[in-house]
Amino acid sequence: MFQEAFKKLEIEEVAVIIDQVNKLVDGSLFDPLETTILAIELPFYPGFRFLDISDHATNPPLQRFALERDSTYTLLDWTYRPIYAVNEKAPLTLDPESVLEYVRFFFSHVRGRHGRFVVAESLENIQWKEEPSPAERKSLGKLVEPLKIIEKLKHGVYKLEAKMMLKDTLFKADIYVEPNGKVVMGNHDILLEKMPVLDHATGQ
Repeated sequence: MFQEAFKKLEIEEVAVIIDQVNKLVDGSLFDPLETTILAIELPFYPGFRFLDISDHATNPPLQRFALERDSTYTLLDWTYRPIYAVNEKAPLTLDPESVLEYVRFFFSHVRGRHGRFVVAESLENIQWKEEPSPAERKSLGKLVEPLKIIEKLKHGVYKLEAKMMLKDTLFKADIYVEPNGKVVMGNHDILLEKMPVLDHATGQ
């Protein structure tokens, strides 16, 4: 999702973060001695870090994602609400480079009513039940392409074009990103249906 590399945090910082995050978590808590936290700065949220928090000693493994600034944490919950809440105070900074990263981030952490929309910029973004043959990869490769900006509209709205997956369907869609970070999906054209892919919700 991000072009920059994640940084693995030291145990001392992990313990401090887990102490605060556990206060926000419903259900099972993280054990600071078993938890790994990967952190990365975000180009569209100056001063914020994105945290990937995971404890693989539990069964099933615990994993949560959070945004952090000045030791204040916002847990992501697969809805747009925490992201939009951070947008109001970040401040959100969108330019031709960061808006692409923002859209990737948004769809990686928001699920719709019918499932998760996956931005399909390459065949590697798609979870196959069985790896396509070389001939199939060549054919399918023509249907996916990197996320791109089409134009910047009035009032600072970016219009992007994306190839996306929803369950087993690949489609092309227009994505509109407002200056406040609101994301709206527009016209869509189905490119391929009943693809042999895993369900992102179940992994099956």
